[in-house]
Amino acid sequence: MSENCNHDCSSCSSECSSRTQPQSLQAQPHEGTHVKHVIAVVSGKGGVGKSLVTSLMAVQMQRRGFKTAILDADITGPSIPKAFGLTERATGDANGIFPVETKSGIKVMSMNVLLEDTTAPVVWRGPVISGAVKQFWTDVVWGDIDYMFVDMPPGTGDVPLTVFQSLPVDGILIVTSPQELVSMIVEKALKMSEIMHIPVLGLIENMSYFECPDCHSRHEIYGPSHVEESAAKYEIPHTAKLPIDPEFAMHCDKGDIESYVSDSLTDTATYLEGVLNK
Repeated sequence: MSENCNHDCSSCSSECSSRTQPQSLQAQPHEGTHVKHVIAVVSGKGGVGKSLVTSLMAVQMQRRGFKTAILDADITGPSIPKAFGLTERATGDANGIFPVETKSGIKVMSMNVLLEDTTAPVVWRGPVISGAVKQFWTDVVWGDIDYMFVDMPPGTGDVPLTVFQSLPVDGILIVTSPQELVSMIVEKALKMSEIMHIPVLGLIENMSYFECPDCHSRHEIYGPSHVEESAAKYEIPHTAKLPIDPEFAMHCDKGDIESYVSDSLTDTATYLEGVLNK
């Protein structure tokens, strides 16, 4: 029964004006933050390459002339700073926290740019971790950003729920691998997106194949691809395949992901640019 109502609302229709309207849980960003589009990169399990896809997508959009940022929501296992070779610590003042910037100007906020010792484990309970992720949105002075990519931890727990409720997420990219488990992974992420009313923009299959550098024949090391089949089943509008590429590991180890050249996600960047700017 609403506090402004003089009758029992339980028997009312949904159109009853006395019913209390649901409140939005979205958090207000810092006053110095203006983000046009937020894309979450998710998966139902770990180790499939969410950070890889996040990094490559940010690099793609930055190369296209957009102001790009990465919010690393994987608090206990942050890997974005390593991929970009970021060693400086984030700074702040009375106005807020300032993200660090990569060589090409991508803005990054991650737990590892706040810790003095980047090898120190973050031994926090779920609510504290979720609170830190929320602060990356509310307390960080991101400035003007065209595309923000959120690198999510695996699964459908506290942090994904916090991100989907607190941030104005435009859509998600689901990252999978070719194994038979892919359908279960996709379905978990898909069902969570449906619950949160956030569209799935694309399905990215990582480790899809290995291309021989000599004969250029493709070998499906982890079995045949299921990405097209899964996309059709769940009506996901866009797909992409990432190869197993030793060059990527080398660039990540060197902290030089921005110099890695690959056209594997070019179509994905074009698709996002088109669908989000209609």
